[in-house]
Amino acid sequence: MAEKHPSLAKRFRGFLPVVVDVETGGFNANTDALLEIAAVTLKMDHKGFLHPDQSVHYQVDPFEGANLEQAALDFTGIDPWNPLRGAVPEEMALRGVFEVVRKAVRENNCTRAILVGHNAFFDHGFVKAAVARTGIKRDPFHPFSCFDTASLAGLALGQTVLATACEMAGIPFDANQAHSALYDTTRTAELFCTIVNRWRTLGGWPPPAPVDMPPTLARNDGSF
Repeated sequence: MAEKHPSLAKRFRGFLPVVVDVETGGFNANTDALLEIAAVTLKMDHKGFLHPDQSVHYQVDPFEGANLEQAALDFTGIDPWNPLRGAVPEEMALRGVFEVVRKAVRENNCTRAILVGHNAFFDHGFVKAAVARTGIKRDPFHPFSCFDTASLAGLALGQTVLATACEMAGIPFDANQAHSALYDTTRTAELFCTIVNRWRTLGGWPPPAPVDMPPTLARNDGSF
């Protein structure tokens, strides 16, 4: 099926993929601090290929009463109380990210954003918990759907770890910069675009008409 005018709005049924990464003070989105957040919007060229577009990044102050697990701080290398971080309150960080995301949604004629992340449930959960804490009413992201590059990389590259998946995809990955939200978001955006673009190059998009689809394992009655 030919695609005369590639459109980002049509590629994901009106959703704009926005890549997000968070660094946190633990694994519990409801109790542990959000310490860093970054997002990268995407754009589509005239041939229908995806590319990273704009990025936005904030260091975040722990919310009042937030739990901080020392093991998590050791893992990320973040000192929450270092004044040189230039951290801002959680609400300010979210509003800054959401402003960039909403602008990209409008410019691409999409209906809303959909979060892309590596193990996306983690980032999605922390964003949603922060939205609830701050009382922000206009969250541009889909409330429950997301795209997970760990799953996509497992399918396309046979790897689920971000660094290894990037290596398999020919994307440089510096382990010394890993666990910085901006660095991880940038690499995850490149990985997502690479997988989506490869699917297009292989003929997977646009999909063929249903009558031209290859046979599945299901029999005519729907059983296997």
